[in-house]
Amino acid sequence: MKTTFIKSLSEISLNSFDEIINEKDKPFMSYEYLNALEKSRSAHFNNGWETFHLTLSEKNDLLGFLPIYKKNNSHGEFVFDHQWSYALRRAGRDYYPKLLSAIPFTPCETRKFITPESIDIQNFIEPVINHMKKENIETWHILFPNKDLSKTLIENNFIERSGYRFVWNNREYQSFDDFLKIFTSRQRKNIKSERKKIQSLGIKFSVKDSTNMTIKDWHIFYEFYKSTYYQRMQEPYLNFDFFTLVHEYRNSLNPVIFFAEIDGEKIAGSLCFQNKDTLYGRHWGSSINIDNLHFECCYYQGIEYCIKNNIDYFDPGVQGEHKIRRGFEPRETRSYHYVLKKDFRNAIKSFCQEEKIGIEKYLAACNEYTPIKKEYRI
Repeated sequence: MKTTFIKSLSEISLNSFDEIINEKDKPFMSYEYLNALEKSRSAHFNNGWETFHLTLSEKNDLLGFLPIYKKNNSHGEFVFDHQWSYALRRAGRDYYPKLLSAIPFTPCETRKFITPESIDIQNFIEPVINHMKKENIETWHILFPNKDLSKTLIENNFIERSGYRFVWNNREYQSFDDFLKIFTSRQRKNIKSERKKIQSLGIKFSVKDSTNMTIKDWHIFYEFYKSTYYQRMQEPYLNFDFFTLVHEYRNSLNPVIFFAEIDGEKIAGSLCFQNKDTLYGRHWGSSINIDNLHFECCYYQGIEYCIKNNIDYFDPGVQGEHKIRRGFEPRETRSYHYVLKKDFRNAIKSFCQEEKIGIEKYLAACNEYTPIKKEYRI
């Protein structure tokens, strides 16, 4: 079996990639999504994302794929390691470049080792660690993987780090009012009040998906998306070329945009992607600040969409305990970190163990103070 590090996704074909992924890998671990990031130069060497993917092949057949980027910063990852980089720099060593196995700007759980179960992931791990030793790269980070590989990674000296996110679960609701039954009476009243305030302003919503969206919709949404970053005095991670390519690949990537409108004029938008069982909330923005508009556009519209289309889960993105009051329930996440040298490895392991205690307490508190009735809690 041959292992090869590649500098561009174009070194493998769409057809060969499609043969090794499954429906649950989509949309983010798909050739189209990764290619849109690379081709648009949203994820590019110039902004800290140097492509260094690893492939497994036999003869001319692609058997495995692992996304890897050489990073010279920690932007767009959603698992924060700035303290680690400061600590290593204080010790007179270089934290960057580091290796990262993740989907750029996309904190969603997916398989990262794309290969049949019959192939041992050791075929991926050994070449990466050998490269780290050769180039004196201190760390390799695997973010938001599927949970199946936890035991294998820990056995290979990866350090497990805990995090959390909030996910909505569809309990076969028949309507939004049916969903509201899981709450205490006080929280039902609060949510109804939030929605009523939006309705009283004459704000209506439209849904654009792969069947009816146009390139004009993307131009409008991109202005909203940019404004979110400009308000924070930041440049957007994703450029318009990326969204143009998403539109081109829309039948595969399944984007969904929820637009808020007043008198036919769009004032806000929330972009999601969907696969067979999950709706993923990714980006949002607005041209005007209106109380509760974010909750309606980013949460309630998505929940209604899931109920209508029998989608099991709605993952609106990491963090944000304000989601609890709106029906999203806490879940622990995992990331895995290989640290080359023993002294730094021991320090990171101790950090993650202490952090895990705090996260477990936080998640316990979230479950204790949720406004969801006990009989409906997971």
